[in-house]
Amino acid sequence: MKTSQFFFDLPESQIAQNPAPDRESARLLVLDRGTAAARHATVRDLAGFIEPGTVVVINDSRVRKARLFGQRPNGARTEFLLLERRQTDLWETLAGRAGRLKPGAAFRFPEGVTGVLESAEEERWLLRFSPPIDEPWLERNGHVPLPPYIKRPDQSTDEERYQTVYARAVGSAAAPTAGLHLTPRLLEALESRGVTLARVTLHVGLGTFQPIRTDDIEAHQMHEEAYSVPPETTAAVEAAAREGRPVLAVGTTVVRTLESAWEDGKLRAGEGRTRIYITPGYQFKVVRQMLTNFHTPGSTLLVLVSAFAGRERILDTYREAVRLGYRFFSYGDAMLIQ
Repeated sequence: MKTSQFFFDLPESQIAQNPAPDRESARLLVLDRGTAAARHATVRDLAGFIEPGTVVVINDSRVRKARLFGQRPNGARTEFLLLERRQTDLWETLAGRAGRLKPGAAFRFPEGVTGVLESAEEERWLLRFSPPIDEPWLERNGHVPLPPYIKRPDQSTDEERYQTVYARAVGSAAAPTAGLHLTPRLLEALESRGVTLARVTLHVGLGTFQPIRTDDIEAHQMHEEAYSVPPETTAAVEAAAREGRPVLAVGTTVVRTLESAWEDGKLRAGEGRTRIYITPGYQFKVVRQMLTNFHTPGSTLLVLVSAFAGRERILDTYREAVRLGYRFFSYGDAMLIQ
């Protein structure tokens, strides 16, 4: 299929620059993928749409302050997005103005830290820090890695709002944004309704947010991301599968984790790495429902939800959401696909 088949018109004014006043006040579009019927509500109504017995799976990865600014000896400033630690002092990173950089380029960072570029792998660089940096250093000196379509600097409020309320395992370079809508009250309401909550971890990196730059979607290459599935989640998901109860994934990262870890009719517990790329025609093995945001045109995320609910149905629903003034992307509104 052509990447051009996954584009839609979106006014810039509907790209959310800030989160909703509170997490539950975001709008919620509920799509029945069997009938294509759409209902409109708010996130605070979510529990009422989830049937008892459903297993709702969340991604508990925590976003690190992965955005850094390094200064060259000539005073020029370069922006970096840390993707993953390779060694104690070596990080895989994206770099701004990467075409002008060369191995051996040196940078100064806060608190006397220096960094040297060692090599490039496609669009990624390896950056070695001296002395090594750690999470407390990043908390003091890094910035919240807001996506580039949010046209403002990060603010102190983003430290809380660009993070799920249940985040605990540090490692993401971007938020698993479907989960940004959930609150402790909503999670309690779901459990009171007889819903089982389960966790996985997928650290969001280039595999999730890299755009498709090929004419054909099949030519796009996904990058690996690390995930883990705890045994209690395996037990909950396998029980739901045996008993015909639905599994609802909160976000595309959960979808990719569950579908990657499912082997021979069982969900494999433990750690793994995935570069799964879900495109139309894929047969879903685990996930039957999905809570997700409205995704960017021509992205692997839009391709994934199109595989789940049908390309034409998704694009028709997106056009309706645009007409009705829904807010799009990371800080935007939500969509429940059943």
